[in-house]
Amino acid sequence: MKACFMGLGYIGLPTAIIAARHNIKVHGVDINADVVEKTNAGELHIIEPGLGEMLKEVVSNGSLYAASSPAESDAYFMVVPTPFKGNNHQPDLSYVEAATRAVIPFLKAGDLYVIESTSPVGTTEKMAELIFAERPELKDKIYIAYCPERVLPGNVIYELVHNDRVIGGIDEPSTRKAMEFYSIFVKGTLHPTNARTAEMCKLTENSSRDVQIAFANELSFICDKAGINVWDLISLANKHPRVNILQPGCGVGGHCIAVDPYFITSAYPEEAKLIATARRVNDYKADWCAEKVVNALLRFELEHGRKPVVAMMGVAFKPDIDDLRESPAKYIITKVMHSSNNARIMVVEPNIKEHHVFKLTDYREAYDKADIVVFLTAHTPFRQLPWTDEKIILDFCGIFKK
Repeated sequence: MKACFMGLGYIGLPTAIIAARHNIKVHGVDINADVVEKTNAGELHIIEPGLGEMLKEVVSNGSLYAASSPAESDAYFMVVPTPFKGNNHQPDLSYVEAATRAVIPFLKAGDLYVIESTSPVGTTEKMAELIFAERPELKDKIYIAYCPERVLPGNVIYELVHNDRVIGGIDEPSTRKAMEFYSIFVKGTLHPTNARTAEMCKLTENSSRDVQIAFANELSFICDKAGINVWDLISLANKHPRVNILQPGCGVGGHCIAVDPYFITSAYPEEAKLIATARRVNDYKADWCAEKVVNALLRFELEHGRKPVVAMMGVAFKPDIDDLRESPAKYIITKVMHSSNNARIMVVEPNIKEHHVFKLTDYREAYDKADIVVFLTAHTPFRQLPWTDEKIILDFCGIFKK
């Protein structure tokens, strides 16, 4: 079987590699020439444990080849970004549509077309209409389905294979055809449904997480005002057999949880009140953290007669990955820099080598030199740093929970 993956990012590339390791001839497509070049050289352009060796294997044996345009295949997978646009957070489907238009000339009877990109309800049906408008002779001749990914960065290899998958076709034959493909490498249970339900399932999963995180972040506001250690409070509350409160952070980032709820709230503004409120709480957490840091800088300067040296620890949106998309840490660092009146600010992100805006500093050097240390992302190396009363430590992610 030949499969074409449109998009070789954090989901598309790992999925393409796993498919290639299961006797599928994979043609990967990305508009970023650097990604194409690195992939064909067997070099991983993302950080994901264990994936680098797998990439070298499938490239060297010819199972995976990357290019800037699609090629004729038996199955086509849309794994491209679906950001939002404008102040009202309307979904931007231009990437999905562009990827779809690119494969339309190659489609033939019996082919499978699948969208994996997180999408608003009805997207799969819209793309089906687009395909049949361009190629009416394919009506009832190809299979069209939606199958959202549900993997955790840092554990993608295991979860791509072992997690359950929800698969929804535009009709029952499409659902069955998509299930046949995913059964080649997925050991988790495949759950059949229709396309609209599968689309809403993905949005529901991430909106649920967003609401739960918002509860934890709201507790952090309350505890700060009440003089209570929020980490202790949550730990004690979670001793209840039916309570499982998540950990607060400096906001919510990434391309999923920070984005997907807007796909519901923009389509159903009158119904999605709780989901919309959770989004506002989690967005506000980043502003709240930035304000805390700026106030700490001002107090230090007043008390010591000089500007402080500040270490901003972590830029990625979650621990131990290199993904900066929608990162609240990145937003906080930028806001503090704009408000700091030329304080010396060191930025730390151990999972990337360089950044086009921030000059990066080694985490040990930054911690040693700083007067104020701000923990934004709970990277594992940070947990080895010793607590000291000689520094002002603002811990927004629970490095020193006690």
